[in-house]
Amino acid sequence: MRRVLCVLTAMIVFGAAAALCQAPQAGTTTITFQSSTYSDFRQLLMREAPNGTVTIRARLDFPDEARDRYPAVIVVHTISGYRDANEGYAAAELRKAGFATLTYDSFAARGTTGAALSGSPAYLPAGVADAYAALRRLASEPRIDADRIAIVGFSYGGEMAHLTAFERLRSALNPGPGRFAAHVAFYPAGNYGVIAESGAYTGSPVLMLLGEKDDNLPVAKIESYLAYARAAGNPAPIETVIYREAHHAWTVPSLVTLRFYPDYVSTKKCPLILLGSRGPAFLIDGQAKPFEPGFLGACMSEAPGYSMVFDAAVREQSISDAVQFLRQKLQP
Repeated sequence: MRRVLCVLTAMIVFGAAAALCQAPQAGTTTITFQSSTYSDFRQLLMREAPNGTVTIRARLDFPDEARDRYPAVIVVHTISGYRDANEGYAAAELRKAGFATLTYDSFAARGTTGAALSGSPAYLPAGVADAYAALRRLASEPRIDADRIAIVGFSYGGEMAHLTAFERLRSALNPGPGRFAAHVAFYPAGNYGVIAESGAYTGSPVLMLLGEKDDNLPVAKIESYLAYARAAGNPAPIETVIYREAHHAWTVPSLVTLRFYPDYVSTKKCPLILLGSRGPAFLIDGQAKPFEPGFLGACMSEAPGYSMVFDAAVREQSISDAVQFLRQKLQP
């Protein structure tokens, strides 16, 4: 109908018709969505009722280029919460590449901070719940292509980007066919993987961007996980890019000097926790071993803290690599 009106108007006055037929500028929209809070992954995976619900306020931004429907990226923050200089900067770069972006702060919505929740078994499942709640809300937007929504995350958010690729978590939180079309994890925490079995991942591609000098997630830990999955005959759908000399949080410009932060919780000395249909396990020496909760606390207390520093060149290159990956997978 709009096309017919445009044609008729053009027959009357061409100049006015040109302005009338242009799609409106997309701009910025504030939206809200409902999410849930869980005590731990067991509660979530058993599909027990959550501890409570939370309303999350989010910002939906569109590229300057007008189109009927946009591919989109949900951008998830670090443990420090949403910051314009980090997540906001990355979202702006994604919009330049043609993606709509959704940003929010999981911690602020719950009236707390990541530092206060760090080490708690509750803060990771809540983040996954938020990401899938954001996916459902974004998929309902008429200007968004629901089949082309990706997730990008930094550190804590990087762990969300990986966790949301686990099929058991997806089906528990999003029982329909909906899934993220792609996942990009910037310097993730490296806490979790999956038992190497058929259908463990949703099938969407995952890109992990890792720092050679990241002492929170040693590269060898991810390489060991990928080797385990390949040896088991169920390789993980993960591509990795490793940046030489890069430390944790290389995208955060406020971290101007390399420093070690001893108060942050780290699992660098802990084995990867593998989620599976028969319960969790540890990845030790390339094999899934019985899960012992007490061992996890001991290995975290053995080596707390990690180093962080900004690297402008690595930030530029890693965001470029993320954009290239998303363009390939989502084709904006």
